Amino acid sequence: MLANVCTGAIRGIEGFTVSVEVDIAPGMPTLAVVGLPDAEVRESKDRVVAAIRNSGFDFPLKRITVNLSPAELRKSGTHFDLPIALGILAASEQLSPKAVAKIKDLLVLGEVALDGSLRSCAGVLPMLISCKKLEKTAVIPPANALEGKVSATSFITPHTLKELTEYLEEKIPLGNVQISYLPEAEEETTSDLDFSDVKGQALAKRALEIAAAGGHNVLMIGLPGTGKSMLAKRFAGILPPLTQEESLEITKIYSICNLMGKSKLLTKRPFRDPHHTISDVALIGGGSTPKPGEVSLAHNGVLFLDEFAEFSRSSLEVLREPLENGQVTISRAKETVAYPARFTLVAAMNPCPCGNLGNPLKPCTCTPMQINRYKSRISGPLLDRIDLTVTLNPVKYTDWNKQSEGETSAQIRERVLKARDIQKRRFSGSTTTANAFMTPKEIKQFCILPAGADTVLEAAMRKFGLSARSLDKILKTARTIADLEGKENIETKHLIEVMQYRPLDRKGVADL
Repeated sequence: MLANVCTGAIRGIEGFTVSVEVDIAPGMPTLAVVGLPDAEVRESKDRVVAAIRNSGFDFPLKRITVNLSPAELRKSGTHFDLPIALGILAASEQLSPKAVAKIKDLLVLGEVALDGSLRSCAGVLPMLISCKKLEKTAVIPPANALEGKVSATSFITPHTLKELTEYLEEKIPLGNVQISYLPEAEEETTSDLDFSDVKGQALAKRALEIAAAGGHNVLMIGLPGTGKSMLAKRFAGILPPLTQEESLEITKIYSICNLMGKSKLLTKRPFRDPHHTISDVALIGGGSTPKPGEVSLAHNGVLFLDEFAEFSRSSLEVLREPLENGQVTISRAKETVAYPARFTLVAAMNPCPCGNLGNPLKPCTCTPMQINRYKSRISGPLLDRIDLTVTLNPVKYTDWNKQSEGETSAQIRERVLKARDIQKRRFSGSTTTANAFMTPKEIKQFCILPAGADTVLEAAMRKFGLSARSLDKILKTARTIADLEGKENIETKHLIEVMQYRPLDRKGVADL
């Protein structure tokens, strides 16, 4: 007999419908799964056999063929366990015709344990959202119930395979199975990390305010102990809140990586700070079965790379595509997937391996060759994609000992929100969300220069050898500074302020 169960699969961060076709025929007892399954799906055979037997059913000793359609797309994940088990029970006629008919109205997802209980699986949220148009009731494990709520899809959460079959046979009432809909997003909690904790460093605070207001990338260079990490960890506290669409997109990525935990709809901007020993694949994403990396987990949030120059050269170079295009494209022999990666890069580095280059009190112990090797890990094309660079000087005792607190994160965030509100109105009807992501056409439309400013930019381009990308970034950043001041047009003073945040254009990283 032939049975058909509807389930889903993931490609990139979007789900698609998969039909699990189960055929049972006379012959040597085998269980074959076809349709480009990966190792996780192939291993489901042993789990399914044990789950069916331990749930009180007979496993048919016949030739069983399971086809995952469409067969040309690779399938991965443990959520195929439950639809395969249910399909085998239906095809072996251990379920009544009434129960088999009800299966047609279900979207079945879930990993089964050997005792038949249902365990959580990754990627439930994007699969539910993408398959929502089918108007089916989803069957998901209880551990994934929060993702069902976020998706606003009708769903049930049986605890075991046996409980699901009893529900289909109408042996247990519908009231015993949970059905929920979209809840309110969790309220933002106040962070203990505040900009008022950072002593001095007014220039760095100003640069981070500009970065938050326009979505610009920042590089902080300074001696150890000057506050680079402190500033970076407080940066997320001045960013604007996520929109509903951004929250949903981030939650889908975390669902694919099985990092949801007990969260509902993720309402905080991600802050990812991977260690500098991270591999290229872990940073950018990929693997034999492609999965999102740190750059995608930082989507719509912050990617903080401390000890920037300690990252391998290859790891840093893979950042160029997401910094430019806001997404990562991973190509394999049988498929190509794209993950969103529109993040704000905040990087921090020491001036040399020992950290004392330029320190008037502690001599640098590095050789010139070590210093050049250290700084050469950061290529020119990568630096060209960083909008703001600021050098942090050692904090003076008078600044450290001040009793009065500086500006709080709430005060800075208020100005950032006003600037972002201006940009929201400016880019209404466009996919652009901040000044840093303006297209060339939008730069020409919204970055009108005052009289005489052309001469300033032309002289800077001639003297410092600025690229066209650098000029675009200068204009985008100047537009953000004008927004912070509530100015309709860019002024010459805004361009001059931007130039002080681009010391690498004047002397390069090797001279810092």
